[in-house]
Formats: sequence, structure tokens, C-alpha cells
Amino acid sequence: VVFIGVHLPAYLVDQHLPATVGTTVLALIGLFNIFGTYTAGWLGGRMSKPRLLTGLYLARAVVILLFLWAPVTEVTAYLFGMAMGFLWLSTVPLTNGTVATLFGVRNLSMLGGIVFLFHQLGSFLGGWLGGVVYDRTGNYDLIWQVAILLSVLAAALNWPVRERPVARLQAQMEAA
Repeated sequence: VVFIGVHLPAYLVDQHLPATVGTTVLALIGLFNIFGTYTAGWLGGRMSKPRLLTGLYLARAVVILLFLWAPVTEVTAYLFGMAMGFLWLSTVPLTNGTVATLFGVRNLSMLGGIVFLFHQLGSFLGGWLGGVVYDRTGNYDLIWQVAILLSVLAAALNWPVRERPVARLQAQMEAA
């Protein structure tokens, strides 16, 4: 998603849209983050968080695919921004909730920090590789494909997660 945040305005200019469209799309992403995060947190209290994460990552792949398939216009750019904004940070409450369920809240801040660290490494790679790919190929096609592939991979990695405490934690809870 950082690739999108860093390179989407330039991509849209390359697609012959005014620069203001890119900045508006980023603003829409920020606005719809609020709704997506709230909705994901609410749903995460009622449904399986790993299943919601799976669906969320698959939805990202579909949204990116549709964006690349559709003609790039101001309307499709704005719709993409709203959809990606809704899906962007909605992973946070679901991921934190899953970590808390699996490992308990005692070490949630440390485990959340580890999750955040690896997200930052991925964020760096998304921003940096977007530039490398563009510099070498003159377009963002490959990095868009990588974004779709990584979304599908994230969905596949979340699917087998079972929302129950690890054995050690379960034994501690039963002993108490």
C-alpha cells in the first residue's frame, strides 16, 4: 500500500490526469481509512478476524485489478482511492485482535511492535521498488502485478490461522 501512497500521484499524471487528482485520491484514502478501520474493528468483534483479513486482502487484489482493467479517469481514480482507503488500515484492528487472541494481551505491545516493524520493512520495499521498477521499465506495470500477488499471498497466509490461544497460553488459562 505504500507503493500506492508514494507512486499513485505520478502514475495518474502518467495516465494524463491532472496532478490534483492524485492528491485528491490520497485525501480520499485517508478519509476512507476511518470508515474501513472502524468497520473492520466492529466486524472483528463479531466474526473470525483471520477470515476477515483473508477477505480484506483478496478485496485489495480485486480492487487493484479492477483499477488496472478499467479506463483511468478521474471517477475511476476517486473510486479506487475510496476502496483502497476503506481496505488500507482496516487490517490493523484485525491483526492486533488476532495477535491478542493467539498470544494474550500481556505481550501485545511487543508483538504488535514486531508486526509493525515488518510492515515498515514492507513499506520501504514498496516505495523503493516502485521507483526502481519505474526507472528501469518506464512504467509501474510490474509493481502493480507484485501488489496483486502480495495481496493474494497475504490472504493465503491468513486463511489457515485459527483463532485460539497457543497451547502454552491455553494451558495457563485452564490452570488459573
